[in-house]
Amino acid sequence: MNVDPSEGWDAIAEAFVAARSNIGAALVRNWARETLSPGAEIVDIGCGSGVPIARALIDDGFTVFGIDASPRLLRAFARQFPAMPCACEAAQDSRFFGRRFDGAIAIGLLFLLDADQQWQVLEKTAAALHPGGRLLFSAPLQACTWNDSLTGRCSQSLGAPAYARMLAAFGLHLVRHLEDEGANTYYDAVKQSA
Repeated sequence: MNVDPSEGWDAIAEAFVAARSNIGAALVRNWARETLSPGAEIVDIGCGSGVPIARALIDDGFTVFGIDASPRLLRAFARQFPAMPCACEAAQDSRFFGRRFDGAIAIGLLFLLDADQQWQVLEKTAAALHPGGRLLFSAPLQACTWNDSLTGRCSQSLGAPAYARMLAAFGLHLVRHLEDEGANTYYDAVKQSA
């Protein structure tokens, strides 16, 4: 059986790039400016082609390490940002470059995974952050399921209470929720000091 680690995203990479709008880029840029030091190193989990999110951060002087399971999307990221490190890995299996980061983002990714995989990604992300490091990810506030419009695969939000418990279990404190111009919800968390 042929397993697709990109969960169908590699097959629709061109359609995804064509459909991706700038929604969320300003929010992510402002979050990084407010919470991270200039030039901070950020891992972009599920970076896709890097447009528009990684581009907004790189244009502001941040160093972005991209992780994506789709070879096509990651090649687009590498073409756009040849100076930025990238790895073709599923988020739940990633080594996170074997290092720690000042910040981590997972925009439009977590809810594409099942509950166990979401747990794995949040646990690995927490371990990959320096104490005081920040995590920003997007997911609906309410627990719900729906079919992704591009891949047709099931998406699921575990809901704000479940995400807050998961973050706490990994030493992260949920600071606030943010909302972008498309009414998408973001969770902003900080890693506690040891």
